[in-house]
Amino acid sequence: MPKPYLHFDRQEYADRQHKARARMAALGLDGLLVFKAEDNYWLTGYESDGFCIFGCLFMGADGGLTHLVRPADLGNVGYSSSCSDIRVSLDGADQSRAEHIRDMLRDLGMAGKRIGIQVDTMGLTPRLYLEIEAALSDWCILSAAPDFIRELRLIKSPAELDYFRKAGECLDQAFAATVEATQPGAFEGDIYATFYETLFRLGADLPAHIPPIGGGDAALNLRYTSGRRHIGENDQVTLELGLAWRHYHAAGMGVVLTGPDVNPRHLKMHEVSVKALDAVQARLRPGTTVGEIFDTYRDTLVDHDEADAVLTVCGYTMGAAWPPTWMEQPLIQAGNLVMLEPNMVFFTHMILNDRHTGLSMAVAEQAIITEGPPEIITHVPRVPLIHG
Repeated sequence: MPKPYLHFDRQEYADRQHKARARMAALGLDGLLVFKAEDNYWLTGYESDGFCIFGCLFMGADGGLTHLVRPADLGNVGYSSSCSDIRVSLDGADQSRAEHIRDMLRDLGMAGKRIGIQVDTMGLTPRLYLEIEAALSDWCILSAAPDFIRELRLIKSPAELDYFRKAGECLDQAFAATVEATQPGAFEGDIYATFYETLFRLGADLPAHIPPIGGGDAALNLRYTSGRRHIGENDQVTLELGLAWRHYHAAGMGVVLTGPDVNPRHLKMHEVSVKALDAVQARLRPGTTVGEIFDTYRDTLVDHDEADAVLTVCGYTMGAAWPPTWMEQPLIQAGNLVMLEPNMVFFTHMILNDRHTGLSMAVAEQAIITEGPPEIITHVPRVPLIHG
């Protein structure tokens, strides 16, 4: 297969670009400066983490697409992007990214036009935004654009859903192998090695952030922390695992308990976590709002005397993601009015951290929204995970 090596057919990219241009027209934009890696991938297929230094895609209302990339990214853009108009932003102390953007826009006839710019993204630092604003003032009309491409990405195509299902299959296998490796006396570094070896052997992609694996006090940490230890007796080990297939992420979560003594409080927390997950999955239906999903989670915990464990978020949508996180909006939180529609994908996590006793418990799975019951694509055991 010749370059570019695309993960979707060209018609799918054309359809996505058409939808984006329709939203641009509704906003009265003549063009859009795209800095979000996920949007760039969705529109063109471009795969690179170079956005963390610099990278920009310009999408014109006339359908034109132009990449502006650093020399180090020329290999990636030629390898992966369906867009053939590629401009170079040179590195150097005397070089200005903002001026490079203005030069690109001048070549494309954008002087005096209304240009939108993405501002809710890791790919655009405040400093660069201020430099762009200064460079384009009195030259064109620059305006902060709403996050409409992310909104378009919420509804997945059949091909995208197939990638989610494949990621889910790989996650289930990697999760099972990691649980089996989590035994009393095991080194946490070997547990990580089991997870990563499994995903690599399955052909899956690295996740967009480091999955937290932690025992003892670190079991309550919902973000990665450094320093490996050996699993002890009467221990707790949180596994929040995720991986991707063609960048489309799947995740699952559970807590492994080691014996010989298992705290009854752990078992009660597990029971409530499972009840909350079941209740939330029963509400994953078209027409339900994201806020109502959160209400179900919260009410279930409150009804089972776990009000102190209620978090402000119990999940989020999933998609093709780049570092530093696989989380995307909308988060499942109180009052969120986004309405579920078929072919959305959500990861729902029921986490109970008891900070009085230092105990932790969690179960989490991922689902595709359908016209009826959700299609669960990652699976964690509904019985307590006890080793030793």
